[in-house]
Amino acid sequence: MPALPYWRLSAVYLAYFACVGVLQPYLGLYLQSLGQGAAELGALVAAMQLARIVSTNGWAWLADRARHREWVLRAAAVASLVAWLPMFVARDFLALGLVLAAASFAMGGVVPLTEAIVLARLRDQVSRYGRLRIWGSLGFIVAVLCAGWAFDRVPIGVLPVLTCIALLAVVVAAYAVPPAPQLRPAQHERVLPMLRRPEIAAFLVSAFLLQVAHGPLYTFLSIYLADFGYSPSFIGAMWSLGVAAEIVAFLLMPRLLARFGTGPVLLASFALAAIRFALIGWGVASAPLVVVAQLLHGATFGAHHAAAVAVTARWFAGARQARGQAAYLSVSFGAGGMVGGLASGLLWDSVGAAWTFGSGSAAALLGLAVLAANRAARGAAPPSPIGTGMG
Repeated sequence: MPALPYWRLSAVYLAYFACVGVLQPYLGLYLQSLGQGAAELGALVAAMQLARIVSTNGWAWLADRARHREWVLRAAAVASLVAWLPMFVARDFLALGLVLAAASFAMGGVVPLTEAIVLARLRDQVSRYGRLRIWGSLGFIVAVLCAGWAFDRVPIGVLPVLTCIALLAVVVAAYAVPPAPQLRPAQHERVLPMLRRPEIAAFLVSAFLLQVAHGPLYTFLSIYLADFGYSPSFIGAMWSLGVAAEIVAFLLMPRLLARFGTGPVLLASFALAAIRFALIGWGVASAPLVVVAQLLHGATFGAHHAAAVAVTARWFAGARQARGQAAYLSVSFGAGGMVGGLASGLLWDSVGAAWTFGSGSAAALLGLAVLAANRAARGAAPPSPIGTGMG
């Protein structure tokens, strides 16, 4: 087999998650600077999540019917850039909602399309996925730090410019992606009936619950730390530490998967997630415990995601691959992330911060129970006909 073009495959991860690193921490501040209140911010973020859920599956459906997936990826990258351009003039709630939803819809295709091309290239070397995905984590860290440095010196109003630059890098990277192995169109290879299989449904439910568990983290961690007197620099360091742990997890995944298999790695991720959110909820006053909790991000995100991608690739091989990865991404990070964020927002004022993070532990334990109850859901069983890509 010829050598894998690692840098050409990882460039999209690097550029895309650099864009996420600009948007995720600072978009709320930008929208607030335009006069949007808390209710409007919540609605705008929800609109983005809903658009992403729909688009992830739509782009994947198109990719599985295209003989040249790399061109579909390039179309998604260009559409993302074009959809973002009106943000330079959007100011009112409706205009902002339309632009953010359109941009999120287009950007929602980049990752599943990239995953499908990468996995098609890796073939039986799927354990090396982490070596490629790690560049997305590096891009995120660099972008968060650089954007924070920039916003200390220039107004938050330059965020559309920085995002535009990042999206332009995504376009360039997409055009550098080598051609993926051509597959016959998947006209008769339906995915929806496969999602009803008990092991696949259980796996997706568990992935959904793990992202619900992360809802309080992504929504309130910075606020919670600030309430306990931690400085902005410490808060930023904790976010960077979590992503650094994620990078280490991706580097270790080939060895871990080879030694233990996907099942134990997935189960350990849920167990450690329950511990992590309990540590944050009731140990936030202790800086060392906060550090330990953030180091566990390597397990609760990095290890789980790499193992989940491997399991999904085993079940949804061949021409179903893009739609299989899209189903995993939309159910977990899309629906799970949206429900987790909304639920944590409702719980924050009613039960308090500690119990809100405690609810994350409860969701992780529930996901652990779902996964443990169905051995096949962990990908531990030998590949079934689903793994062959045959309908």
